[in-house]
Amino acid sequence: MGETSGMDWVDEAFEELGVADDEEGVLGQVGRLRRQVGFLLEIDKAKSIARRTYVTDGSRLENDAEHMWHAMLAALILAEHANGTVDPMRLACMLAVHDIVEIDAGDTFVYDTAGHADKAERETAAAGRIFGLLPLDQADQFRALWDEFEAGETDAAKMAAAIDRLLPLLMNRAVDGKTWSEHGITADRVFAVNSRIADGSTQIWDFARLVLEGAVRDGALHET
Repeated sequence: MGETSGMDWVDEAFEELGVADDEEGVLGQVGRLRRQVGFLLEIDKAKSIARRTYVTDGSRLENDAEHMWHAMLAALILAEHANGTVDPMRLACMLAVHDIVEIDAGDTFVYDTAGHADKAERETAAAGRIFGLLPLDQADQFRALWDEFEAGETDAAKMAAAIDRLLPLLMNRAVDGKTWSEHGITADRVFAVNSRIADGSTQIWDFARLVLEGAVRDGALHET
């Protein structure tokens, strides 16, 4: 057999297994596997979406996949500090999918006011396409987690957002405010954006606020 281009090799393998819907259009196990494998291959693209946050040794920018992995672990570790009662595993699942839409929509820098103008529209369209690659039941489950995160109304969503902001804050502090400095982000904007951490965890915000105050004193975060 000759070489195939793109992902033709996936289709070839499933054709040999035999993929067909039943008479009611419900996917069998092989059909489900085909969709699931397609989704897993698609989300690998998150590894190529660069963020604005440097890894803590300052050598390079992190990517979306690394951020989501970091956030998942943070969820398992920090869930106990949420203002409300939050299930750590569900919180981790929410953070596992919260930035998948950036495969299509791109990363929108939290301090980019113009970029936020159409962020919701871009990301909603991306959510429909990417989660839609999965079997319907799993697509609905993952999409519901993403929708909950975006709405930001539940205790879990508020804690997820707190973690989503805490990690870049800590990483920026670890590299002496490299991202803040490169993009001209002043202390008032950093405090305003990150104060939302308190919605998910007042205890974590008390800590994060002290970290930021220290960054100002040390010159890692400029007031003007």
